[in-house]
Amino acid sequence: MSSKSPEDDVLSRKAILVTGGAGFIGSHLVRRLVSTYKELYHIVNLDKLSYAGNLGNLREVEDQPNYELCRGDIADLGLLKELFALHQFVGVIHLAAETHVDRSITSPCDFIHTNVMGTTCLLQAAREAWQGDFAGKSFYHVSTDEVYGSLGDDGVFIETTPYAPRSPYAASKASSDHLVRAFFHTYGLPVKISNCSNNYGPNQFPEKLIPLCLNNIVQQRPIPVYGKGLNVRDWLYVEDHVEAIDLVYHRGRPGETYNIGGDCEVRNIDIVKTLCQLGDQALNRTEGFSEKLIRFVEDRAGHDFRYAIDFSKLHKELGWSPRTSLSEGLRKTVEWYLANQEWVEAITSGAYQDYYKHQYAGLEKR
Repeated sequence: MSSKSPEDDVLSRKAILVTGGAGFIGSHLVRRLVSTYKELYHIVNLDKLSYAGNLGNLREVEDQPNYELCRGDIADLGLLKELFALHQFVGVIHLAAETHVDRSITSPCDFIHTNVMGTTCLLQAAREAWQGDFAGKSFYHVSTDEVYGSLGDDGVFIETTPYAPRSPYAASKASSDHLVRAFFHTYGLPVKISNCSNNYGPNQFPEKLIPLCLNNIVQQRPIPVYGKGLNVRDWLYVEDHVEAIDLVYHRGRPGETYNIGGDCEVRNIDIVKTLCQLGDQALNRTEGFSEKLIRFVEDRAGHDFRYAIDFSKLHKELGWSPRTSLSEGLRKTVEWYLANQEWVEAITSGAYQDYYKHQYAGLEKR
């Protein structure tokens, strides 16, 4: 019989700090890390638990011995220093961010606070804690393809595409990317960056296109589509993204940037119509019923026309490619949302309803 206590097990694991682990992508990553590396890692999830953070996303791991939740702000440098001193982190995977473009247009200062100041505080806390002893350490910053700006009909984003952000959100993420690289060049901090295309899948907060559309299909509410819905996005199923994050964290080269994409360019209106078809089938409605709910609304200010990611560097170096086709991923997503209406109802009440009414004022009357 082993004489090891539970405390010994915790101490024997390497501690990794995941920020924003109660959010959409973060919760998928936390569940993967906790279940895959039970004996190797102790995962500490630092999350402010703002409107998009949902502890319901983490129920399956909340009682696991190699998981721990800490509620706090990544811009609180004092808290970060305490956490680094307590846990002796060997790694940081930084996902915490304000992410919704519409909200950044309304409240840009919130995005600067979290995405710029928060990232800077994390970098400084890691630098002070590691004190130049970077062996076995890694600071991984998860970013977005929106830092590159907007594409026309041709071309793709590569890792060396010049930055040209066009929204406060994109500008705040571009700033954080630059700061991460600055800490690499100035202090030698072992950093990695990935820039990813549009994610979708279970647990996504319904301000984003796909879950918003699904929620309105279920509720038989008008489905808002910006402009004529001709903007093009590269779509990636969230589980494929967190697999890539896992690979980059463990095998990516320090100081490098890796683009992560789905090789799946689709116009927004086509995504919406596909969801209408899938929703009608799953809800046993007449074909074409939900498409009648589509309403074209005034376009978003500075709306980027097209994103497309070249992820060949990631594929060549680490062998990663997306596994999930759009048809399979959308089917899984529709099935999950329909089977988890209690989750949806819990997060679409209160403050979300106020935001929705403000963002799409007058839509219900059209």
